[in-house]
Amino acid sequence: MSRRREAASQPFGSRLRAARLVRGPLCVGLDPHPALLRSWGLHDDVAGLELFSRIVTDALADRVSLLKPQLAFFERHGSRGLAVLEQVVIEARSAGALVLLDAKRGDIGSTMQAYAETFLDPRSSLAADAVTVSPYLGVGALRPAFDMAARHQAGVFVLARTSNPEGAQFQSAICADGRTVARCVTDAVRAENGEHAPWGSTGVVVGATLAEPMVDIDVGGPILAPGVGAQGATVDDLPAIFGAATPTVYPVSARGVLAAGPEVGSLRAAAEALNLRCATVLG
Repeated sequence: MSRRREAASQPFGSRLRAARLVRGPLCVGLDPHPALLRSWGLHDDVAGLELFSRIVTDALADRVSLLKPQLAFFERHGSRGLAVLEQVVIEARSAGALVLLDAKRGDIGSTMQAYAETFLDPRSSLAADAVTVSPYLGVGALRPAFDMAARHQAGVFVLARTSNPEGAQFQSAICADGRTVARCVTDAVRAENGEHAPWGSTGVVVGATLAEPMVDIDVGGPILAPGVGAQGATVDDLPAIFGAATPTVYPVSARGVLAAGPEVGSLRAAAEALNLRCATVLG
């Protein structure tokens, strides 16, 4: 039976910082794509998805700061897949992990309000601790998500400079005022965090695979850095990319950790080794 998420007692940024001090900065992505399920000896169906999710949460939810389920891999199995995701959120949070739902939603008006209610309002069975959003329709269009997150002590991560090479076509484009699109996003997020910096609850997504560092990347909140491991970035690359903002970076690894499964002990060993390296390099 679905259960709604209870409202948090502290802002997401504060909870994430506290988790980092105890559990380290690593974020593990839950990306149960068909090839991964098959490599684990599982069928690409709801039963395989459910077993995969149970193994990962049992192995990691009591020892990493963030678990990041990719919504699409659960949605592809329809309502039964979403029921599995609901259980992931419940079990992961019960074990102490914060859950960042990787939805990458973005729209305007009442539609964005509906997304905010789905992923950030405790009355929704799909509500998590935080959600990723897309600013393609303008950062201002994300206001319903920012307001909902503030109301319920949740977090929002805005795509700024992503790890895929195609992202540069838009994200590095120059706006009328001379800033890149990515810089416009990070500036808006910094303003959103305002007096809550440096541990505000609004973060950005900036890929760990960038060839050159972004200038003035500190947004007064967390920076999610996907691309460590299978996409080619290493933990040692991160200080050169993020500079003074490095202590607010949360590296993301999905395939790099999940390839160690399905044995629980192997998953834990892979995550703990990477987490230790992250803590050593990032502080």
